[in-house]
Amino acid sequence: MARPTKETLFKAQPPRAETAMEKTTRVVRGMLDEETEKRQLKMKRLRAARLEREANTPAEPPKAAKSRKKAPTKTTAKT
Repeated sequence: MARPTKETLFKAQPPRAETAMEKTTRVVRGMLDEETEKRQLKMKRLRAARLEREANTPAEPPKAAKSRKKAPTKTTAKT
């Protein structure tokens, strides 16, 4: 029996063809990654606009909470 070498022991596997399911998965992941990136950019832009608007708006004093008095309840007395 011949002595095993790197070439005979570890044979290079030819790349296998991509299945339809793997293609679909790859395409969908790409679309989701793209949508996530767009959403994050939009959130950063909106957050910066909100912070700028809050910085330029003068601070209003907090309004005191109005206390509400309960209306007297009618009690009916049976006689």
